[in-house]
Amino acid sequence: MRHTLAVLVENNPGVLTRVAGLFSRRGYNIDSLAVGRTENPRISRMTIVVEGDDLVIEQVTKQLHKLVDVLKISDITSEEYVDRELMLIKVNSADQSLRAEIMQIVDIFRARIVDIGRKSLTIEATGDEGKINALEQSLRPFGIREVVRTGKIAMLRGQKSTSMESKEEE
Repeated sequence: MRHTLAVLVENNPGVLTRVAGLFSRRGYNIDSLAVGRTENPRISRMTIVVEGDDLVIEQVTKQLHKLVDVLKISDITSEEYVDRELMLIKVNSADQSLRAEIMQIVDIFRARIVDIGRKSLTIEATGDEGKINALEQSLRPFGIREVVRTGKIAMLRGQKSTSMESKEEE
């Protein structure tokens, strides 16, 4: 089963290396990893997607808690949350008829064209993993030159939060 972990860490050099090293040493693969600052510039949030059963996730969580810079860990897998991923994809578009067809697909997926080359289009899309995968598959017949995807980012729905303030409220 895939688990989504929201990990709050101190925004210090080397934290990402220590977290990734922990997974590596334990032999656990990270499916997705996104890191960014939070509303507090001294705290960063890692959204980590990892494959494993509950026992594996329990072990990972215990090991993460031992790291000095880790402030809070939330397994949000069973919670209701909103998630997004960003993809930039460059596709071949040598002639006008191909461009028109690609533009229709882009509209259907509510994506947008962010760069036009003589023989290519670069498209930006955001959405859940399923939408991003479907767009990539739809564009594959035109010839994909390059794909860049972020990891999943996720936030709990409604009043629930994984921020440090919610830790003090609990």
